[in-house]
Amino acid sequence: MATIGNKLSKIFEKNTLTTYLIGFAYSSMSTVTPMFVVILNIVLMGHFLDFSSLTLVERELFSCTVLYIFIFALLTCSPFNSVLSKYMSDVIYEERYQDIRPCYYLGLLMNLLLSSLLGIPFCLWEHFVGKVDVFYVFTGYCGYIALVLVFYSMIYLSIAKAYQKISLFYTIGMVWAFFASLFLRLVLKWGIRESMLFALMTGLFLIAFLEIAVVKRYFVYNSNRYSSVLRYFKKYWQLVAANFAYILGLYIHNFVFWTQDMRLVLVKTFVCNQPYDMATCLAMFTNISMTIIFITRVEMNFHGKYKNYSEAVIGGRGRDIDIAKSEMFRQLSSELMSLVRIQFIITSVVYLLCVVFLPRFGFSSLTLRIYPCLVVGYFIVFLMYSEIIFLYYYNDLNGAVLTSLSFCLVTFLGSIFASGLSELWYGLGLVMGAFTGWTVAYIRLRYIEKHLDAHIFCEGSLLKPGMGTQPPGKVYDKNIQKEREEA
Repeated sequence: MATIGNKLSKIFEKNTLTTYLIGFAYSSMSTVTPMFVVILNIVLMGHFLDFSSLTLVERELFSCTVLYIFIFALLTCSPFNSVLSKYMSDVIYEERYQDIRPCYYLGLLMNLLLSSLLGIPFCLWEHFVGKVDVFYVFTGYCGYIALVLVFYSMIYLSIAKAYQKISLFYTIGMVWAFFASLFLRLVLKWGIRESMLFALMTGLFLIAFLEIAVVKRYFVYNSNRYSSVLRYFKKYWQLVAANFAYILGLYIHNFVFWTQDMRLVLVKTFVCNQPYDMATCLAMFTNISMTIIFITRVEMNFHGKYKNYSEAVIGGRGRDIDIAKSEMFRQLSSELMSLVRIQFIITSVVYLLCVVFLPRFGFSSLTLRIYPCLVVGYFIVFLMYSEIIFLYYYNDLNGAVLTSLSFCLVTFLGSIFASGLSELWYGLGLVMGAFTGWTVAYIRLRYIEKHLDAHIFCEGSLLKPGMGTQPPGKVYDKNIQKEREEA
């Protein structure tokens, strides 16, 4: 299957402004379309179903339900994503396609168990303490499980480079959800809030079923080797820690501000901080193009240099290896610098547009005062994540763990400190955490550059390890050898 890089290379061949715009649009459609499709669907449902006619409590309850569904589905999937992606990549490289289904089934079971164990107590509290009706609680729980299935299956489709299929499935699911909400409200006369949440839940399940069907269609055979998947979790536990810490770090500053005086508590269950959460959302959208640019440039430029170095290590001369290594790290530096330059221009333009136009759409002045610092924070966060990806390329799992943990911990402590400052500096904790993580990742990449030869050629063992009696340490005795020669 052709990768994004191959198709983008063809698009960018002419090197004109038009082709760059087409390439940017294509990469956008292949990467962040799902997120925008979901947001657009919720906005359209709210417009046509007159969501604004609900009371403030009802509107906020729906908003918090959707917010919690997405945040905690992403958090519960994060411990599994990196390890399963690693296992699947290795299996595909070794052409053991029959081992992918066991990986999928076992990972799905583990993910659903973790998600259910965390979701059920929350839903029981929401019903018995918050007095929310059973139907609404159960619908929200089903939507949460559906999104867990969606996020989990996306791992396999992403490894298979089926980005367009992912975007197509999201579009189909959200179109279905939109028309289902109209049917439930206008024909069956359901409530506005219930119609929107139930329709969104069915749309997410439709996306999950389509993704599962494609996974089973791609990978037909089942070797029933489940133990090898579990061994990967033991062997690559750093991937679990790194990915979970990174995802937690993206939201831990929100959790800190959910404990402040300006928080909103709904039905004794949901907690949010609307101005801060909205500013966070805007800041992420302002910098989301960095993900597109990074995927595009890595697929097009760096991956080829990395492949050349790998091939030189396998069968090249020492001089060829040194040349390929130098070219690879020059390309790495070039990609990071280009990413900063291009994204700085895009962020500046988007920030200016938001500051000028958002007040006309009802965004509060408090949200816009919090927004600038968070924009800087997420700019550094996505740059830091680019460095983490490069650490994965060089199998520096300890470096990835240190980067993610330092990012998460400093963000947490910095947010506690920033909560006592003025609104303009509320996002300082994220800036501090992201800069700390970026610094750690940069130091690790420089260390790898200096010690890459030792990392490549001096790890591993010449003899296969095994269980048994340790052989004697003495391998040669001069006296015995002399007696043998005299005999």
